[in-house]
This record gives sequence, C-alpha cells and structure tokens, in this order.
Amino acid sequence: MIVPRLIERKRDGERLEPREIRDLVLAYAEGGVPDYQMAALLMAVYFRGLDRDEMNALMDAMLESGHRLDLTRLPLPRIDKHSTGGVGDKTSLILAPLIASLGVAVPMMSGRGLGHTGGTLDKLESIPGFRTALSLADAQKQIARIGCAMLAQTDEIVPADRKLYALRDATATVEVIPLIAASIMSKKIAESLTGLVLDIKRGSGSFLPKLDDELELAKAMIDLGARHGCPVVALLTAMDRPLGRACGNALEVAEAIEVLKGGGPPDLIEVTLALGAEMLVLAAAATSREAAQVLMRDAIASGRALLKLEEIVSAQGGDAGVARDPTRLPQAPHQSSFDAKREGVVQSVDPRAIGYGVIALGGGGRNMEARVDPSVGFVISAKPGLHVTKGQNLATIHARSIVDLDVGRSTLESAIVVGDSARPPLPLVSHRVTARGVETLTAPS
Repeated sequence: MIVPRLIERKRDGERLEPREIRDLVLAYAEGGVPDYQMAALLMAVYFRGLDRDEMNALMDAMLESGHRLDLTRLPLPRIDKHSTGGVGDKTSLILAPLIASLGVAVPMMSGRGLGHTGGTLDKLESIPGFRTALSLADAQKQIARIGCAMLAQTDEIVPADRKLYALRDATATVEVIPLIAASIMSKKIAESLTGLVLDIKRGSGSFLPKLDDELELAKAMIDLGARHGCPVVALLTAMDRPLGRACGNALEVAEAIEVLKGGGPPDLIEVTLALGAEMLVLAAAATSREAAQVLMRDAIASGRALLKLEEIVSAQGGDAGVARDPTRLPQAPHQSSFDAKREGVVQSVDPRAIGYGVIALGGGGRNMEARVDPSVGFVISAKPGLHVTKGQNLATIHARSIVDLDVGRSTLESAIVVGDSARPPLPLVSHRVTARGVETLTAPS
C-alpha cells in the first residue's frame, strides 16, 4: 500500500477500492500511517467525497479495527440515540437514564466536542470523578446490572474511528456526509444494538445546513444500519438556535438534571421526548409515540429517571450527589449579565457563534491536545421572536477570568441580534426518516 498514491487518486476524484480503504484504516489505527498523511486524505475526501461502497468499506474497516460490545445475551431490547452535533444539545444526558429507567438497555457510546459543537463525553466528565473510559468487560457488566453505560471509544472499541474523529476536528474536515455517517454508525453497530434513533440537526448551527444534505445523511445511516440488521429512525431537529438555555459542559449537565426533576426549558423537553418516544417504540416498550410520552413523563414525575441517573453516575465513579445538588458541579468564578441595548424583537441567536464562543472561553478543544474547562459557557434566555426591553437580560456569561468575560460579551454581541421584527424559527422537530421514506411532521415550536 502506497499511501501518497491513494491520496493522489482521491484528490483527483478517483474511487478507492474497499480493500485499499480497509488496509489504510487498519494501518492508521495501528500507527502505521502518520496523522499528516491521513489528514491529507481526509481533505481530499472533503472535496471529492466517497461513494456508497467506499463509505460502507470505511465503516466496516473501523468496526474491524476493534472489538464489539457483546450484549446479545441480554434479555432486553438495546437502543441508543445519537446526535449529529449541536449547541446546547444535552438530550443524551437526559435520555440515557430516562429510557433505562423504563426497562430498555441503553449502551451509549459518545464522542467529544467536534467543530463548534459540544460533546457528550466532555459534559459527563464535568461530573467530578465520572469515568467514560470503560473497558468492554466493565461496560457489559454495568449494562447487565443497571441497564445503561455511557462510555467513550477506547483502544478496544472502534479505535480507528476514535483517531479519525479527533483528526477530523483538528483539520476542519467534519462536514462530509460519508465521514459523518461511517463514524457514527461504526460506534453504534459496535454496541450490538437492536435499534437506533438519530437526531439529525438542521439549520445554521448544524454541520449540514441544507435540508437535502440532512436527509441524505439520514438515509445513508439508515442504509448502513440495515446492512447490519439494526433498524434506524431519524428525526430532523432545529439547530438554527441553541437548544435549551445552557451552553457549556457543567451548565448543560445542570440543565439536564433540571429536566429529570420535572423542570427545564420547553424546547429541550419537546425534542428530548420526541427522540425518547422513538426509542421506546423501537424497543417495543410502547405501542405508540403518544403512549411512550406518557411513560416518560411518569418516569420523570415519579423520580425513577433521576434515580437511574444517580445509579449511572455512581457506577462510573462519579459524584452521584450532583443529581440532587447540581451546585456540586464545577462553577466558573466569574459571571456577568449580558443585557439588551435596545427594545425590540430577538431576530437570531447564532448557535455556531455561541459554540465557538464556548471554545474561546476554554470550554472546548482548540486542538487534539487541548484541555477543557468544564465550568465555562453561557446561559441564554433569549430566543428568536422574543420581545425584549432595553436592559433586559439576554444571557449570562460564566468565565474563568475577568478578561474572559469580555470574550464572552464579544461573542454574544455578534450572536444575539435584536431588531424590529423576526422571521419564524425552524420547527423543533420537522421530519421523520425511516427505511420506508421521509415524513414531514407538524410539530409545535
């Protein structure tokens, strides 16, 4: 295998053979191909793409690079949910304990922040002591015991994707449909799932802002799941503004806990319950999405979902007390209110700008080696269409220094626009995609 020749061929728009992709990916996972060569290939793929056979070969090679989480003996349905990445998107933190509390096994393998988006692993690790680097054996035992594990990729589980995921983030090669699809589905197929629900983000803050691209991504992942006997349902959800109020790792954990206690922002609740309903129907734990909503609301009201979160946190070495007292999470030493400079209507809250603002505050990785400060971020009360008065709070900045408060203000000044009128935002849940086709939904917003 001559790697520069593969890069050259893909650069020139040629097709790579499945065997070539397999050998390249496995060699990269084992350290036989340097990052700089793989980065060059990723950039060639960014511009030239991969056809469906190349995408299938990439996912199969990433699966082959490691072992799988063998849960086939577990007498429970095994359902996971995965998001393509958003700002303020903490639905996984809610859904894992919520769905597990209803008798469904949830093996949830997640990633770190990618581009401007936050990562579930970074959020979980803001809980003091929480371990995401579980071995396969430990994860299998935990799922059998309490019905859920929230884990990272390790050298055992799709290690090739783990390396490629970090490299894509560091080389600005994230927004490629075959790379996104193969990355997500390699992790999910490795979990021995009986069903998967995808949250495909749409709008200005998504990796693929065009609706046609989002639908293409959903169909690609549905096809990959079908090849491995895993039924997949995808919902397209709004990311033209942040989801919920909290943006930043520990802040988002606190907001997820608020939802599990029966509170939380209405938009976050709506999206979370829509995704959870699909999970429960796929698991045959509910006969309809309406019945599933009733089950989830009861699990929250009864406290079962919050108790399950405590179980998960305790099992993975974390401070379970945060479920009852979120102030035990890391707290930024400096907070400042960001207020409206004029009366008017909030025209936009740019999620991409907010996401990069969290990174600028230290809450996300600028490169593959960067350390993340879990305490920083924004709590944003402004929503598109909201009428505000001069001096009204639009957001609160959480920063580690006085200087960083100015960084936060600069972010919000460009991200939150107040004018005389605003266009309606995207519906929170707009489309449902299955192997049978695309269904346009009418969801309240």
